[in-house]
Amino acid sequence: MDLLFLFKIIFLLGALVALYAVIRNLDIIKIILRYWFDLLFRK
Repeated sequence: MDLLFLFKIIFLLGALVALYAVIRNLDIIKIILRYWFDLLFRK
């Protein structure tokens, strides 16, 4: 039971860190997506 609880805590922390990283890098992600859209739809 304790091991399952520990895994839940680790998973929750990982999800929070991933969300924080995505929010911090949102501008970079937007630039990359815009570049890919231009590359794909330019043809």
